[in-house]
Amino acid sequence: MNRGAQAVVMVFLGGAILRASVTDVYLRYVKQGLRPFLIVAGVLLVVTALAALWQEFRDHRRTGEEHDDGHGHHHSGPAVGWLLLLPAVALLFVAPPALGADTAARAGSALTGNQDTAYPPLPPGDPARLTLLDYGYRAVYDNGRTLRDRQIQLTGFIAPGPDGQPMLARIILSCCAADGIPIKIGLGGDVPQLPADTWVQATGRWLPHTAKDPVNDSDIPYFQVDAWQKVNPPAEPYE
Repeated sequence: MNRGAQAVVMVFLGGAILRASVTDVYLRYVKQGLRPFLIVAGVLLVVTALAALWQEFRDHRRTGEEHDDGHGHHHSGPAVGWLLLLPAVALLFVAPPALGADTAARAGSALTGNQDTAYPPLPPGDPARLTLLDYGYRAVYDNGRTLRDRQIQLTGFIAPGPDGQPMLARIILSCCAADGIPIKIGLGGDVPQLPADTWVQATGRWLPHTAKDPVNDSDIPYFQVDAWQKVNPPAEPYE
């Protein structure tokens, strides 16, 4: 591709990054703290691309003719190079969904290794709202000590378990969606029989039972569901 075509691709790519960054769409790709870096990157791409287009325009005005190889053949590069524009256009106009039940089914749960430790008591007031990861740590590595006799509230999406029964799951990010791994919570009691990727808010109690994840042999703690309700997917879907 010539310099002008490359600049057009950069404009679309930078615009797509900026569009995602000024809305909540970027949260489907990276952690919240990376937003300023995305904005800076998008601005730099757009400014650089516009400068390149201006320079290309000035060069054409100065020469007054197309550059060729001396035989009247225009050097524009292979047309297939324009396919590089497709990912940028797709990112600009199509927002893919966040990682969900499919990732939870294919990847092993995050609770691996031996991390036995004492966790602080939960804050007063029931139900205590916990992330799935916090609940999992307390249930597995603290033997549910701080969860006993407490009402707990968890929010996640429905994912099919290895036994075909619904689980509650959420994706955990270290940096971006490429390193996302699921935390899985088995369910007992009033189990929501809903399609995969349906978000629910479940209230219940610690269940002294664990199972093994067949993907990586990690522990899957369980949760006794007393009540649940469907909720909209959160703006920040990852933990």
